[in-house]
Amino acid sequence: METNSVAFFKSESTPELSVKPIVAAWKVKNPQNVGSLMRLVDNLGGEKLILLDDENDKREASIRKTAGLSFKNVQLCYQAADEFFSSVPDDYSVCAIETAEGATNVFETALPEKIVFLLGSEVRGLSDSLLECCNQAVYIPMTGKCKSMNISHALAVCLFEWQRQQLFTAK
Repeated sequence: METNSVAFFKSESTPELSVKPIVAAWKVKNPQNVGSLMRLVDNLGGEKLILLDDENDKREASIRKTAGLSFKNVQLCYQAADEFFSSVPDDYSVCAIETAEGATNVFETALPEKIVFLLGSEVRGLSDSLLECCNQAVYIPMTGKCKSMNISHALAVCLFEWQRQQLFTAK
């Protein structure tokens, strides 16, 4: 059997999100991760990915290859972390995806409709100073022996849990 996701979703009636999440990532090093994050933002209709305190020249070809068509659909923005929090809309809550003290299980946490997901670098996560500026932090429970996850995978879990709560939960 041949599959075609574009054809499949044309015939599927998925409700529309009334609000799109905002996604920001701090000091991401790997261009393939940036491309994967862009693709995930696009999956939920987001329009931009914000990279905070970006230190590395990213090979656009690597980002473009991983992002696929999402490279044209999602704007890649660069911003200093110390300016980021003042640019978040007042009615949005910033949610860190991090295994930090005080973080709650994402599957047991009511996520706000207007949300900014903030991810940390692949190696070090988020700094304490950035975590202090967040409204909340969530972690993804892992029952296997490996207790770490690629940042794009972590975003996927959290974005789609947020979408599930917004669209597919009886209220």
